[in-house]
Amino acid sequence: MRKTILEKLFSAPAEVLERGVEVGKEIEHDIANEKPIKEAKEYWKILGPGLTTGAADDDPSGIATYSQMGASRGFGLLWLSLFTFPLMGAIQEMCARIGMVSGVGLATNIKRHFSKKALYFCVFLLLLANVFNIGADLGAMAKSLQLIYPKIGFTFLIFFFALGTLALQIFVPYKKYSKYLKYLSLVLLAYVFSAFAVHVNWGDVFRHIVVPTINFSKDEIILICAAFGTTISPYLFFWQTSQEVEEDILKGKKTEEMRREQTTRGDIKKMRIDNWSGMLFSNLIMFFIIVTCAAALFQNGITNIGTAADAALALRPFAGDFAFFIFALGVIGIGLLAIPVLAGSASYAMSETFGWKTGLYRKLKNATSFYGIIIVAMVLGIILNFIGLDPIKALIYAAVLNGITSPVMIYFIVKLSAKKELMGEYKNKRAGNIIGWFSVGLLFVVSLVTLIFIFK
Repeated sequence: MRKTILEKLFSAPAEVLERGVEVGKEIEHDIANEKPIKEAKEYWKILGPGLTTGAADDDPSGIATYSQMGASRGFGLLWLSLFTFPLMGAIQEMCARIGMVSGVGLATNIKRHFSKKALYFCVFLLLLANVFNIGADLGAMAKSLQLIYPKIGFTFLIFFFALGTLALQIFVPYKKYSKYLKYLSLVLLAYVFSAFAVHVNWGDVFRHIVVPTINFSKDEIILICAAFGTTISPYLFFWQTSQEVEEDILKGKKTEEMRREQTTRGDIKKMRIDNWSGMLFSNLIMFFIIVTCAAALFQNGITNIGTAADAALALRPFAGDFAFFIFALGVIGIGLLAIPVLAGSASYAMSETFGWKTGLYRKLKNATSFYGIIIVAMVLGIILNFIGLDPIKALIYAAVLNGITSPVMIYFIVKLSAKKELMGEYKNKRAGNIIGWFSVGLLFVVSLVTLIFIFK
């Protein structure tokens, strides 16, 4: 049947709209299939445990440490953001490789191949350090949100953040939960924006990166130890190893044997992209936080920062509301990522050490001991905020505990990842061994000198 003129007249707008929709879909399809877009999507799919581990490294306690570095020393310690990158990347890559090739977590591997007493000692120190960090992070998140909404009570916020992160770990399926962590890592981009909200002498920045400076005062040595403690941290070792195992379980590799036998060169390649991307991201954020605080605070005589919230507040008069707001918002966002990692890594370590069922992929009723450790760590972190513990002291204690534990743990990691009978063709290359043993020696010396200064 032929359309009448009137019918054609009223049909025209709808036909134009329909054609527009079709053209839009064609354009969208063409854009989605553009090579750069496809490559970006593939790259994002590869990112996972490495990205979240690197982001969790810049937790509110880490932000406070980097802020203090910039506020007290200006650009003087900026070189550390470059120096720690290959060390951190190499050690975390070993951890991820151990998890993928062995099919089990770090504590299980140490228990099978080394002294149990050494493992008990390290796990005990890890739990202490993580509890201090959880407490400091909860306090920093609460104070940061109070800067934006002053009428909300501190006590309410501590419980709100603690119970909120706890509920995510226990009740959200790991498949969804891991995606939330991945997207939360992007919150750290706030610190890139904050650096460009202040006036920075980039020539001075470049000079301090190329020509490292250091004086051997007590305060600077403790600050350097804190920097190492918050970048090359034992909790990251346990977390990433176990996350690689959890990722394999999600892919259907349910048994340890399946995980060992089905690891391919392609899997290792993707893991390395993920790992080194995450560690680069972590160190870039460290760089931009130091730059921001050096340019805005050190240059204006503000040289003492106690918490990440203090840094945000101190920035406001010199960097404006925008820098203040995104700095405070970043503390809250990354705390939501870091606190579960801190509690989870302690639980992985303890549960594997004592042979209990582990895994965020398990339901609460099937891994009560594993989730019980997470709950206890969170409760202790809450309590620390109400017993009058100074946040700066909490950071120092955590950094020193990490400083003592790290070289011992890295020793185990290097030995395990170099074992032919465990790692097969995926054992360490010569460069990995060199970086690993250098890290052991360096962190041992830094922690020893720090202990001497503290108890002198």
